[in-house]
Amino acid sequence: MLDILEEAAVAAGKAILDVYHAGPDVSYKADCSPVTDADENAEKIILDRLAAAFPDIPVVAEEAVAAGQIPDISGQTFFLVDPLDGTKEFVGRNHDFTVNIALIEKGEPVAGVVYAPALGILYAATRNKAKKAVVSGQTTIGPETIIGCRFRGDRIVALASRSHNSQETIAYLAAHGITDYESVGSSLKFCLLAEGLADIYPRLSRTMEWDTAAGDAVLRAAGGETLTMDGNPLSYGKRNQSFDVDFANPFFVSRGKN
Repeated sequence: MLDILEEAAVAAGKAILDVYHAGPDVSYKADCSPVTDADENAEKIILDRLAAAFPDIPVVAEEAVAAGQIPDISGQTFFLVDPLDGTKEFVGRNHDFTVNIALIEKGEPVAGVVYAPALGILYAATRNKAKKAVVSGQTTIGPETIIGCRFRGDRIVALASRSHNSQETIAYLAAHGITDYESVGSSLKFCLLAEGLADIYPRLSRTMEWDTAAGDAVLRAAGGETLTMDGNPLSYGKRNQSFDVDFANPFFVSRGKN
């Protein structure tokens, strides 16, 4: 399965870069978040490939949900797709945007692919195995390298959202005595933790499940964890929430090994 997810992500990434170099057409959704023709083109590629390979597995995809197309996922295994995570980074000509595809079983991300097309880097994971590969020529996936979280040392490096940082996040870092942090866009923050390049990623601002699932899958497979503020693993497939819309995440903290 993972090879199909990787190929779908890379194909979507190529379509995204075509728009990136030509200049995107930007519009805004009801929640004021930007959407481009790259989001839509990439999502169509991914959905077509998933439907052909896995016709019995429903897909929850960001732009489809925005259009009111939500499959029944009750008690089922399903895919979560963000065709272009970090649209603000994309529009701002920053390279920190990704294609995210994750497989969810019983509320847990058990496989995932995060592809950063402008960087030519792909992360992928199944249970207990996370890897990184370089993609050359926008199409060819090179040899894989197994990655894993590092043990936390005396110097704790935190990651924060470049476009969606919050005063709550800054306060969390201060309360835990963390002064060394870097701002990074998209789901790459999970992957940098998984690669052992940082230690902690507190997210005390809003995210949706498709933003986090693929990166979270890579992090968990690399030995890390993502916990809500009450200490429970972040779960997926959240519907009919009293405090927020379907598929919205609570605040969370992702970390490597303690």
